[in-house]
This record gives sequence, C-alpha cells and structure tokens, in this order.
Amino acid sequence: MEVRDVSAEYAPRVEMPVVPEGYKQSEVGVIPEDWEISTIGNLASIKTGPFGTLLKASEYSQGDGVPLISVGEIGSGKFRVSEHTPLVSEDVIRRLPQYVLKTGDIVFGRKGAVDRSARVTDDEDGWFLGSDGISVRPDKRNDSSFLAYQFQRHETQQWLLQNAVGTTMASLNQSVLGRTHVVLPPSYDEQRAIATALSDVDALLEALDRLIAKKRNIKQATMQQLLTAQTRLPGFEGQWAKLPLGDIVTFLSGGTPSRNNESFWAGDIPWISASTLRTFYICRSDSNVTKEAVSAGSKMAPIGSVLLLVRGSALHNEVLAGLVTKPVCFNQDVKALVPQARICGQFLALLMHGRAQDLLSLVSSAGNTAGVLDTKLIKAFEVQLPPLDEQVAIVTILADMDSQLKALQQRRTKTAALKQAMMQELLTGRMRLVDSYKHETQSC
Repeated sequence: MEVRDVSAEYAPRVEMPVVPEGYKQSEVGVIPEDWEISTIGNLASIKTGPFGTLLKASEYSQGDGVPLISVGEIGSGKFRVSEHTPLVSEDVIRRLPQYVLKTGDIVFGRKGAVDRSARVTDDEDGWFLGSDGISVRPDKRNDSSFLAYQFQRHETQQWLLQNAVGTTMASLNQSVLGRTHVVLPPSYDEQRAIATALSDVDALLEALDRLIAKKRNIKQATMQQLLTAQTRLPGFEGQWAKLPLGDIVTFLSGGTPSRNNESFWAGDIPWISASTLRTFYICRSDSNVTKEAVSAGSKMAPIGSVLLLVRGSALHNEVLAGLVTKPVCFNQDVKALVPQARICGQFLALLMHGRAQDLLSLVSSAGNTAGVLDTKLIKAFEVQLPPLDEQVAIVTILADMDSQLKALQQRRTKTAALKQAMMQELLTGRMRLVDSYKHETQSC
C-alpha cells in the first residue's frame, strides 16, 4: 500500500506580505528598492560624556559658562535647560575640548529615558556633554537632521528601550547605540528634503506652543484684573461688596464610604478626592459610588457648586477649584462651596482660582502643619463681589478666552499627530517627496 505524505496539505498557510513594486522586504519592514539599511556605528562617531575622574561636580559653575547637558536636559527632540542646569567654565572647555558639542550632534541620556534625544542646533553649539550624556556625531555623508528624526521614530525608540542594559534602570552605551538600525535614502538631497519637511511641522508646533503660552498669560492677566475690579467691563460701575466667603456660600464636608463594602463602589456616581480634583471643571474620577454609599457617609455636591482644595506644603502647593457640572460625591479632604443667591458657581470657581496665592498664603500664616486650609479660615476669607449681572459678563469673557485656548490646543494635538504620521511615511520611504530622486540616483 502506498503511503502518501499529506503534511503539506494540512500545514498552516502563512500569508506572505505583499511587497509593492519598487519596494523590498527588509529587517525593519518594507522599504524602497533604492534605500538601504545601516547602523549608527557605520554613519557616525559616538562619544560618552566625561566620568567623574575627568570632571568633578566641584568644577561646575553657577554663574558664567555654558550649559552642561545630561539626561535631565534632554527632551523629546529638543533641549530643556533651566536655572538649575549646571554650567561649565571656559577653563573646563579648554581642558576637555573633546566634550564640546557641535551643531549637528545628537545627544542622548545614558541612564533612564534612553529613548529621548535632541539635536544640537546653532543655538546650542558650544554646550558641554555631561557625564550622563552620550553623543552621536554624523559623518558628512548624511544629514544630521534626518538622522535625528530617525531617532524620534517609535520603532527606533522601542528598540533602544528593549536593548538598553540594566535591570533597575535602562542604560545606554556606545555598543547599543552603534547597533541601532536606520533607513537611508540613496542621496543626501533626499535626506535633506525629508528633514526640511518635518522641521517645517516642528516650526508650526513651536509657533503654536508660543501662541498658547501667550494666550494663557493674557487670560491669566485678564482674570486677575477682572476679578479684582482693576479693570471694569463697559457698562458697569459702582463699588464691589467686600464679604467673607461664609456670607455668600454654604459649606459642605465630604466623607469616604467604607472600603470593606464592595457594593458601595460599584455605582455610577463619580467620587472626587484630593487626587482627582481638577481646575476648572470636573469631568471624571477614578472611582464611582452608589446611592447607598451616599447615605452611608459620603456627600453629594449639587450642580453649580464648587469643590475646593487648598493645600500648601513642600510636595503640594496648589489651589484646585472644580465647578460641579453633574452630581458627584466627594471625600473629607475636599470642601463643597454651594453658592447662595448673590453669586454664581462659574464666578466662584474663577474667584477661587484667581485668588490662589492669597489662599496659599493663608495656609502658611495659619501655621497649619497638615498643609490643608480648614473650613473656619476659608469661611473668614474676604472676597470682592460684583453684582450678579457683572459676574455673568466676566464669566462670559473668560469662557470665550478658554474656548480660544481649547481650540489652539486641539489644533496643536492634530498637528503633532500629523507629524507622527508624516515621520512614519517619510522616514521609511513609503512616501517619496520627489519622484525624480530615484531616477537621478540611478543615472549618476
């Protein structure tokens, strides 16, 4: 009897990915036929920052010098120096010139967030590589901006995180960084064109960031002037009343339902604590409770009231005043301020936020070791109160400014998402900016 091998008939069929014409399959995915894959070790020189034996902390300067770039100064694509960033003097630079950063260098942190990197521009030229930094200096065959964007690709960042050494903290070294794969177009000009397109989007993001910061500052200044009657809206005049909060709001204290009763924590009523309260609006919570929990010790805050937390300490220095737009429960760390007839809830939330520094000063002057302002002091806190129609007008002006800020932030979010999509397409060759690049390369 003939035995027939049927294993091939029943073997699982694996669908091979379809590679479009003009592309090829590679270890990093499908790329154009005229693109190649290389490692950073073949494209650049890599240098680790000086160790403690070469540069001691005692040599850092607090006044004159250039910024010392370590992991804390490296953001996502840009540097973030502050008044806390150490400086190094000209003496150190002359003694250790090999660690001076130049335009085009790409800098990483050696420990911690090893997936972050930033390219040195003309503005940072001459800064100094710190001991916790590691730099890549591309050769002249490749565009440094293009390589810097390759390091911002999600796949490249994940590879660095997965291959970094160390169990408790990810650590980057020259060997790991040198093995990092990048995808390269056939010409420097195409690299440059891709980098230029992405840098244009970065410039738009930076412009949006500046505009958002400007609008936020304008809103803060406007709020300060309107809430203190330094500036009056057209059509309003007369003195504002000066009253303690206790005369215009009713205070409610919260509570926490028993954690041992699981049925209390299986409801649909948002439960607000100190860690979940936000300014200006309460939109979600980490936990939800039942109606039974309310009757068993928690409290409900009515719509239009303001949940307030004033906390001053080394770890927390904040005033959170969230307007209640739907029924919520709250715990004992939070106070509910229920407006009486003379004040509207939106104005009260703005007023609490606008007087944040005064409230925090009250905590300090009271000598409250717990760092939380108690109800007695809040009730005695004096505020200036305009007529109700002027309150509504002020709320309307500030709400319009909030809407403008929100629209700008949404635009920035969409632009950032567009950049990520462009990076994915352009840096892998799925989208070619100029078709003639391929033909020009082949004809040379």
